[in-house]
Amino acid sequence: MSQGNIDYLLELWGLSMMKHGDLGPYDNYQQLYAAIDDIRVGDAPWKCFKTAGDPRADAPDWARQEYEVWYRDPDVVIRNMLDNPDFAGEFDTTPYVELDRDGQRRWSDFMSGNFAWKQCDKIIADDPTCAGAMYVPTILGADKTTVSVATGNIEYHPVYASVGNIRNNVRRAHRNGVVVVAFLAIPKTERKYDNDAAFRTFKRQLYHASLSAILSTLKPGMTTPVIRRCPDGHFRRVIYGLGPFIADYPEQVLLAGTVQNWCPKCTALPSDLDGPSGRRSHDHTDTLMAAFSPRILWDEYGIDADIVPFTYDFPRADIHELLSSDLLHQVIKGTFKDHLVSWVADYLNVVHTPAEANSILDEIDRRIAATPQFPCLRRFKHDRRFKQWTGDDSKALMKIYLPAVKEFIPSQMVKSFNAFLDFCYLVRRPDFVESSLDSLDAALQRFHEHREIFCTTGVRDGFSLPRQHSLVHYRPNIELFGAPGGLSDTTPSGRCCSLISGSINLSPLARDFVERKMLDPSRMPPPSSDKHQGDADEDDDGGEIDDQRVEGNVILARRRVLDLAAHIRVPSFPQLLQAFLRDQLYPDSSSETASSSSEPDDMVIETPLHVFHSAIATFYSPSDPSGIHGMRRERIRSTPSWRKKGPRRDCAFVVEDQNTDGFRAMSVVRVKLFFSFQFDGVEYPCALVEWYKKIGRRPDSDTGMWMVEPEYTWIRSCGELILFLCLDLDTSSLAFATLGPSTHSKPFL
Repeated sequence: MSQGNIDYLLELWGLSMMKHGDLGPYDNYQQLYAAIDDIRVGDAPWKCFKTAGDPRADAPDWARQEYEVWYRDPDVVIRNMLDNPDFAGEFDTTPYVELDRDGQRRWSDFMSGNFAWKQCDKIIADDPTCAGAMYVPTILGADKTTVSVATGNIEYHPVYASVGNIRNNVRRAHRNGVVVVAFLAIPKTERKYDNDAAFRTFKRQLYHASLSAILSTLKPGMTTPVIRRCPDGHFRRVIYGLGPFIADYPEQVLLAGTVQNWCPKCTALPSDLDGPSGRRSHDHTDTLMAAFSPRILWDEYGIDADIVPFTYDFPRADIHELLSSDLLHQVIKGTFKDHLVSWVADYLNVVHTPAEANSILDEIDRRIAATPQFPCLRRFKHDRRFKQWTGDDSKALMKIYLPAVKEFIPSQMVKSFNAFLDFCYLVRRPDFVESSLDSLDAALQRFHEHREIFCTTGVRDGFSLPRQHSLVHYRPNIELFGAPGGLSDTTPSGRCCSLISGSINLSPLARDFVERKMLDPSRMPPPSSDKHQGDADEDDDGGEIDDQRVEGNVILARRRVLDLAAHIRVPSFPQLLQAFLRDQLYPDSSSETASSSSEPDDMVIETPLHVFHSAIATFYSPSDPSGIHGMRRERIRSTPSWRKKGPRRDCAFVVEDQNTDGFRAMSVVRVKLFFSFQFDGVEYPCALVEWYKKIGRRPDSDTGMWMVEPEYTWIRSCGELILFLCLDLDTSSLAFATLGPSTHSKPFL
């Protein structure tokens, strides 16, 4: 709410109290904000420490300056996370090994990985009295490109924290599962120091010293258990540890103390990153530093001898092991957008004249812009340029880019995209077993084989690219830390922006009031997902929701009654409607039997037909885009006018065979009309759709994607197969009946 609206509301409140001889609780928004700032329940106050400047008079300005580092005590932050009852039932107290029905090990949440298990073994080996304590790993993330807060000549970049005990679905969907714990100082100085080695070393040392100071309050609890209350209300002995650190490649180099273009996790040479290598570790670095000079370490081993990683200050912590996968920067933006998409443009400029290449790129843009409407599928304008796309744009582009470029690039280049997209979607799974990890390796191997086309065509000289090389570490990281999708969302920019704007979460205070019986439970604030319900936001196409698991259902949003004859332009619509109704009333009878039976030939629908411009589908889909309980909601639209740019007719999937996996079980339809009518007191919510059939029995060999085409039938006036989908709201099912000869002759669930 804006400050002016808050003042207006408080004024109304005060006026309503005057008749009782009393005053309102606050005079203006400043007093309300001050009261919110004073809340300490579930909050960790911000603190600040300053670095000591170099007292020498001949020291450069950047060395003499004091730097402020703002932070919140991570011990308090973690204590609040552990004490959050919202995480009850979605919280693991011990590491575990999970087996599926076939006996294959399953990796999903963090505590299912090898790292947590090995850390517990080390804790007990160091101090047997710690046996039985709950291991709480601190997951960290940092991304200086997320936000900049200017204070004089100082910039900050945020550090985020979570705990590994929270399950991945909660960490992704619950905003209290990831908290901003610090803003690190980034020294700025005159341009003449941009390439100064001493200044670069100073910045790196300040970075590690700041992290060590911020996390120092956790150090006592890493060797001696502390008592903490957990989400289930039980008090447990807790032993802290440092868990994975999620960061983009430049920050990984900074964290690991390695040289640019070297891998911070392995010893592969920068000229052949995918070649033979060993694992980096603190012990390995210490051995090399004892044997070689700083120059040899820099040139031959990619080690910056001036940097001591902050993890040296904490037990059982090795930064080379802790560096985790980063789906956004390594896969979605790194390999896909920055590499493959850019290489396609380079290829077109190699084999065509500049004018021809630009013409083809314009055609690719047009094809991308012509993507059919589908819930939550982003559409791009024709003149959109790749360099302007955000991370969300890149994820949306991945779904539609390949068919747009297939015609303009060689088959092997198409197959390289196909293999990479297989890797990308496999690695974003919520869980893995041995077979899916083998599929991941196979997709990566195919990608490495097919990407050679970029070398043979003169686009590239080689593939020693750190972000692309990071893909080889995904399987070991999954086995260590579980599914990467649960960790890569630890650095969302929206959390930081919310913090800076002063947005404070009042739900911990409300929960405290409920526990103290100061507030009725019914007065708890509604979940943020309520914006998706009903018709609150017409521009919202759906998204994750935090509702408890329910079976799929469709909610129609009523709009207005339209002239159906003009709207759908199907002259035979009355006959089609009667045939549909006949099929619904007599599902076990053939068309010939039904027409010769006792029911009247003309089933007249006397009630008005009501037209709706959208439908909301709620369904269970345990995946990265879904909410805490695996629930998701999508809005399907069919409207004659969308943002004053003509009609919008969304596509949708119809599941035909629940026992078959993937797209083989589905068909594609485009919704022409949502409407409902009554007959004999029964309400029939319906959809009129165009049906598309698969081309062939398997996906295209190059793209790996299914191809579909309109299915033509005897309805020549419309030129396409017309189906009515019966949206059965009572039984939460979706059934259809065909109107004419078709293989789809029976309703299904």
